[in-house]
Amino acid sequence: MHVDSVYVGEPSVLGYRRDQPVLSAITKARVSAPELKLTELNLDGDRQADLTVHGGVDKAVYVYPAEHYPAWREDGFDAAVADFGENVSLSGVTEDDVRIGDVWAWGDALVQVSQPRSPCFKLAMKTGRKDVTPLMIDSGRSGWYLRVLRPGTVPTSGAIELVERADGPTIAEVYVVSFANYGQLPEEKVEAALDFADRVLSAPALSVSWGSGVRSTVDRWRARRAG
Repeated sequence: MHVDSVYVGEPSVLGYRRDQPVLSAITKARVSAPELKLTELNLDGDRQADLTVHGGVDKAVYVYPAEHYPAWREDGFDAAVADFGENVSLSGVTEDDVRIGDVWAWGDALVQVSQPRSPCFKLAMKTGRKDVTPLMIDSGRSGWYLRVLRPGTVPTSGAIELVERADGPTIAEVYVVSFANYGQLPEEKVEAALDFADRVLSAPALSVSWGSGVRSTVDRWRARRAG
């Protein structure tokens, strides 16, 4: 894995919705310094506008694979690295490779993979395309968040090393479970899909906020089938 570049940003007005300003830190600038501080909540110089849905210990750093940008351009998006609001542009791995609970050494900090990214209306505002949300969900090109196990100083380019491989689900598997439409599955496949969701949601390193939201959907489907 290789950190290609690092980006940070402060909240600013992204646009207007119902005549009200929308604050967001999705617009980020590349860090020119060779290294910077990483705390339990943020990279130095990075903040979130709405802490009810962004940021926090389970979403301290947002990582996005650089490999995805050519695919977005093939889909008709005029997208460049950092346009999706990532903190880290990473080469060498994608959602199919990274597992919930993986621990990486980044400089003298330790970070852990905690959850995928869910697209929101601010991403649509940033890209100018409402279809970015369904396309991210359908493609699984979500990126993922890191929690900080040990704060430290991190380089803005260079290697980031896997130091502990988790036995949890991949980011891709979590995404499939999270956005599954069980109502469109053949009846004989629903129970197997729900069992798979149970295994995914049992990953101890999966963030509570993400897991609880998906769990409520799975539980509703189980209750519907039982009833």
